[in-house]
Amino acid sequence: MRAGWFTPTEAAVVAVFYGLFVGMVVYRTIKLRDLFTILQEAGELSAVILLVVSLAGIFAFSLSTLGVIDPVANAIVNSGLGEYGVLALLILLLITVGMFLDGISIFLIFVPLLLPIMNHYHWDPVWFGVILTLKVALGQFTPPLAVNLMVSCRIAGVRMESTVRWVGWMLLSMFVVMILVIAFPQLALWLPAKMGY
Repeated sequence: MRAGWFTPTEAAVVAVFYGLFVGMVVYRTIKLRDLFTILQEAGELSAVILLVVSLAGIFAFSLSTLGVIDPVANAIVNSGLGEYGVLALLILLLITVGMFLDGISIFLIFVPLLLPIMNHYHWDPVWFGVILTLKVALGQFTPPLAVNLMVSCRIAGVRMESTVRWVGWMLLSMFVVMILVIAFPQLALWLPAKMGY
């Protein structure tokens, strides 16, 4: 994917076939009869995620159609919190929402709301996108619900409670990175600028 050979979706398909090849041919730990169970579990997990994403898409479309987004964005901008107060509010909001929803759903629902706020404060879209991604990623690994952590624990076959000790350090480092990117925007903007974006 980094070399430009595949799109992210194509890279996922290639990774699946690579995993099957390694499991069935190289290590011989996956038998042909195990394939149906593996595909069934993958289908169930994908169905749950796609159901949430489709409902989030419908919800986002409803918000746009009903004209809810502009009044809410104006209320946030005119709340008197100031630029950094609004940014702190968005950090808390998106980390909290990230605990409950997957990343795609959050982007579908919140990006139409956040774009007017971004434009009002003249934030760089690349910088704001990096901050938004970091906020969502933090929420995805923050207990008690932590969607990504839950999936990782299920795949690894461990209880979520046993991961809290080492996840805390990861969350702290991600939070420090987010604060550094907010304080020094060039951390997020230097490479895209060098590449001509």
